[in-house]
Amino acid sequence: MTPIRLTNTKTRRKEGFTPISKDDVRMYVCGPTVYDRAHLGNARPVIVFDVLYRLLRHVYGPDHVTYVRNFTDVDDRINETAQKRKAAGAEGTLEQLISERADETIAWYHEDMDAVGALRPTQEPRATQYIAQMIAMIEQLIASGHAYAAEGHALFAVDSYKDYGALSGRTVDDMIAGARVEVAPYKRNPMDFVLWKPSPDDLPGWDSPWGRGRPGWHIECSAMAHELLGTAFDIHGGGNDLTFPHHENEIAQSTCAGHSFANVWLHNEMLQVEGKKMSKSLGNFFTVRDLLDQGVPGEVMRFVMLSTHYRKPMDWTEKKREEAEKTLRKWYTQVAGLETGTPPESVLTLLGDDLNTHGVLTECHRLSAENDIAGLRGSLALLGLLDSKIPDWAVEQAFDLTDVEAFLSDARVTAMETKDFSEVDRIKTALIALGIEVQMSKDGVKLTAPAGFDRAALEGVL
Repeated sequence: MTPIRLTNTKTRRKEGFTPISKDDVRMYVCGPTVYDRAHLGNARPVIVFDVLYRLLRHVYGPDHVTYVRNFTDVDDRINETAQKRKAAGAEGTLEQLISERADETIAWYHEDMDAVGALRPTQEPRATQYIAQMIAMIEQLIASGHAYAAEGHALFAVDSYKDYGALSGRTVDDMIAGARVEVAPYKRNPMDFVLWKPSPDDLPGWDSPWGRGRPGWHIECSAMAHELLGTAFDIHGGGNDLTFPHHENEIAQSTCAGHSFANVWLHNEMLQVEGKKMSKSLGNFFTVRDLLDQGVPGEVMRFVMLSTHYRKPMDWTEKKREEAEKTLRKWYTQVAGLETGTPPESVLTLLGDDLNTHGVLTECHRLSAENDIAGLRGSLALLGLLDSKIPDWAVEQAFDLTDVEAFLSDARVTAMETKDFSEVDRIKTALIALGIEVQMSKDGVKLTAPAGFDRAALEGVL
């Protein structure tokens, strides 16, 4: 069985992963608030934890892994969008418009995440489906002295949990100094956070012991994770922007409710664009759908994301996009027509070492250069870069001189190392027979095709 080591945010070290039960490996990842299209940064945790999901399924078996990723479908931004539609004359009640907006955005999210090769999680709960469980957990926290009711609110008492701040490594004083906390007269401590808050009559709300209202963000994930994965589960993941306050608050309220909660906490770093933080003000903000509509394949987005380790900032650049597309065209050409196989042990070892996807892509380059087509095909499948068939965008231009140049160049490098030039000679002879001029120098390989050349003829070369 392939060993897996993961960097646990809670212990701040890389640890061997041992599930609570090998027959029931369980993972929870914080999902989106469904008020608009997913931007490119939103896709990074989806891709990171999809790779982990694929690795866990490979190691423990698809039927022994449960992956839960939620949808937050009760939120001020969803309400605002629905209110604008209502004001613009949309038919239906505000509640209906809010529900329609959530449904619409979830459908968009599925389309876009499908496009970047993400498997659907085992379960995708909506927060509005678990209000009763949230209320029950809040009642339990109040009864045990870890929360209190005030002016229609229910709040978690941070002072009641001595380990608050352990995940993020901050003291409560540091948090107060560095955070924009809501100062309210009903709070006993400025850091106390909302578990339940009042909701006006014209917005979604549910009856509770504290009046009509709706849950705070943090209690949603704690309640859904407990309901679907149990008191203790293996992995909790998300972007590192969630470490504080969201995940810190989840740990506090879940622990105080008597739940062991997650053994391993995994966080991915953020995304940049051309070396800068992605923002609308800089004009470098775009959604996954924007890129898809511009003709950037989902597999290319995924490749670029995987080229950087998940714990390092990922810089999206046009150069990386171009290189990723060129590499994938070459690899897809090589493995065309081959059924999915088992990835080499070297690839499994790299991926098991804290999801070293960059190392796996480097290994794929080696497999390609050595013409280990079966190994390459299995590796691409494990990374989620190639499932059942070659994508249409790659098939349309599968055979191009630049691909053959790259293929021959790799073969030449391998030949110089092994002193076996038989593969280089075979390719060169086949190209010359097609009327293609072949030039090889220390600067690389250059091919020149005759006028009117049919690129489909290249299929027999690779």
